[in-house]
Amino acid sequence: MAQHSHHHTAHAHHHGPAWAELLDLDAEVLGSYLQPLTEWAGQHTREIPRRIVDVGAGTGVGTLTLARRFPTAEVIAIDRSEFMLERVRTAALARGLADRVSVVQADLDVAWPAVDAGDVMWAASSLHEVTDPDRVLRDMYGALNPGGLLIVVEMDTLPSLLPDDLGVGRPGLESRCHDALARMNWNSHPNWRSHLEHAGFEIVEERTFVSDATPAPPSTGRYAHAHLCRVRSTLDGQLAADDLSTLDLLLSDDDPQSVLLRTDLVPRGNRTAWAARRP
Repeated sequence: MAQHSHHHTAHAHHHGPAWAELLDLDAEVLGSYLQPLTEWAGQHTREIPRRIVDVGAGTGVGTLTLARRFPTAEVIAIDRSEFMLERVRTAALARGLADRVSVVQADLDVAWPAVDAGDVMWAASSLHEVTDPDRVLRDMYGALNPGGLLIVVEMDTLPSLLPDDLGVGRPGLESRCHDALARMNWNSHPNWRSHLEHAGFEIVEERTFVSDATPAPPSTGRYAHAHLCRVRSTLDGQLAADDLSTLDLLLSDDDPQSVLLRTDLVPRGNRTAWAARRP
């Protein structure tokens, strides 16, 4: 599907330490949506789930949140990256959840893995990464027990971190970065409602969850640095030279304008979630 192919070229599938750190920092800084989101998911389950499947688990932020929200459930984390799954194992062990959290390495572009049917399935910022999401949704449908619940979550916009006027360069740098990335279809996704219905699901509810980290957590500067490093790399040659120079100042280690030293960062973000049921 054309609307998804961008993700494999514009910012590829990252599975190394830098990407893992960015995922964990995103959860630290903008993860306030996770508790209300999992509570919302719980409201739509018909029975206490025995098995939950986290599809595209990354470092396991969602996996562990689900394990805490549903304390009697087995949670299976699926990811294509063994590096990420090792992070899940380590985090589960550190939090005393290793007896209920297991991992499965699988490339969903190749085939759905052999896992037992789930009562809840969770796909956060992962469905738009696969080559054929409609086929994967059909696989998810088949891997859910009747009456089972699928939660699909996507970021509506890229994280906002910078004030409009940075005191250096032209105002509106972050907006221009977001506009440029949007033209490249960076992190874009469709409204999954029709795709879910086409796969056989019944839509239960669609809801937006807002993250507004005020006051900014201590790790905000590191999160901004990690995020803007990816933005700067992607937009090299796509932004005006003065904007790229401003980004370089923000990404320096010791310049007074560095995001590592600034105190005016205001992290904001929002995500849309679709709850869908297998009849």
